[in-house]
Amino acid sequence: MRKRKRVNGRLLTLIAFLLIFIGACGDSSEDSNGEESLNVVVTTTHLSDLAQDIGGEHVQVTGLMGPGVDPHGYEPTPSDIDAIHQADLVGYNGLHLEAMFIDIFEKMEESNSEIFALEDAVREEDVLDYTYEGKDLEKDPHIWFDIDLWKAAAQLTADEFSRLDPAHEGAYQANYEDYVFRLDELNKEIEDKLAELPEDKRILITAHDAFSYFGENYGFQVEGIQGINSQTEAGTGDISLTADLVIENDIKACFIESSISDRNIQALIEAVEAQGASLEIGGELYSDALGTDEDEAGNYFDAYRTNVATIVDALK
Repeated sequence: MRKRKRVNGRLLTLIAFLLIFIGACGDSSEDSNGEESLNVVVTTTHLSDLAQDIGGEHVQVTGLMGPGVDPHGYEPTPSDIDAIHQADLVGYNGLHLEAMFIDIFEKMEESNSEIFALEDAVREEDVLDYTYEGKDLEKDPHIWFDIDLWKAAAQLTADEFSRLDPAHEGAYQANYEDYVFRLDELNKEIEDKLAELPEDKRILITAHDAFSYFGENYGFQVEGIQGINSQTEAGTGDISLTADLVIENDIKACFIESSISDRNIQALIEAVEAQGASLEIGGELYSDALGTDEDEAGNYFDAYRTNVATIVDALK
């Protein structure tokens, strides 16, 4: 599926720079056997980790965004444009997550460049709508928190690698099968950990609404102060309503996120305390970006495990 909003007038210079090179071939490196490896450039940390797991030794993956970087507001740099120009294949999440890249990627698609979007792996009916005051406003781009949708993203990634590098199709598809097995094992781990948390305690309050797919799959009510886009501003009404929810349900903890400011969470805590109640920060979650190995969140699997453990330990 592909429905996107256009970002106007902000990236014209970078787009022009890109178009100079758009027909050029990527520069491939070599794998451990001395064969040319596929030069893949991707946007987010989640996609970078996925691409490396699926590609293995036959791909060289360059991620444009690092740990803790918010993809909603990230603006491409000249070095990013150069990396895109050098790539054999470019991948991105889509669903308006990388808002500042939209014009660039649309120009590439119009020029038949080698580019793919994970949103194309997902059926439209499986994408959650972000609803505010009864109105559907946007499509939720945080598909990596739905393990079944992430399987589909992995399949698309393997298929794209196989299409451009058919000599190693067997390796890519084998890596995909292993990845799906690991996702199934992760799902079992998540369910076992969440069994420690009573259903009436499953209200998750975060800085922005990145966890709706998680909530849909594991029975959580999710309240993000800023909605699905971290670049929007939360109003006093949003904070007041969330404070009322905290008090009415005797919620112990809320959560900050590694990739965005904690100012709205701090404002929420102050609003709760102003009504004579208390609310603590239960920990830091990895929402729109992975963490590092030191955080035990340096890859998709570790970050998901860390998030679930943090949520359960704070709310039970």
